[in-house]
Amino acid sequence: LEQPVGERFVMLALQNTDDRMRENKPVSPAFLFAVLLWHEVSVAWNAAQARGMKLVPALYESMDQVIQQQAEKLAIPRRYAVPMKEMWILQQRFANRAGKRPFRLLEHPRFRAGFDFLMLRCMSGEIDMELGKWWEKFQAVDGNERSAMLVEEKKPTRRRRSKKGKPNTTQAETQTVAQSSVEGE
Repeated sequence: LEQPVGERFVMLALQNTDDRMRENKPVSPAFLFAVLLWHEVSVAWNAAQARGMKLVPALYESMDQVIQQQAEKLAIPRRYAVPMKEMWILQQRFANRAGKRPFRLLEHPRFRAGFDFLMLRCMSGEIDMELGKWWEKFQAVDGNERSAMLVEEKKPTRRRRSKKGKPNTTQAETQTVAQSSVEGE
C-alpha cells in the first residue's frame, strides 16, 4: 500500500532530520513546523486558486488561515513563524526560471532552507523532480552556464481595455453634436 504524498513528504522530512541530528548538524524548528503544516497550506492554496484567486494572494491567504487555525491548538513563536512563511513563499518562486528571478532567488537569505523544502516536495512526488534537479544544477554551475540554463520568459498577452462610458463616435458625429449644441444655445 503506497503512502499518500503528504504523509510521504513528512516522513522524508523526519528521516532527513534524524540524519542531520546523527551528523551533529543544526535542525531548525521553523523548518519542522513548515513541513508539518505544509499539507494544510497546500490544500488551502489549491482551494483558493480554484475559487479564482491569483497564485500569490491565494498562497498568502492560505498561510495566514493555517497559522491562525494552528494558533488555536499550539502557538508558534514569531521567530519560527516568519522563516516558516518565507520557506512557503519561496516554493512558488522556484517555478520562475526565466530572467533575473533565479539569480535573485539564489541570494535570498532563506534560499537553502527553501531549496531543501523543494527537494522534499520533489522526492515525495508532490512536484516533478525535474524542477529540483534544475535548481540543484543552477546552484552548482558558474554564471555563464546559469544564464544558458534560463527558461525563455513567457510574455503575457495584453488585452486592450475598452473605454467604458465613452460612446464610440466618429469625428463627423462629434462635430454634428457640437454644432447642434451651439445652435441650441
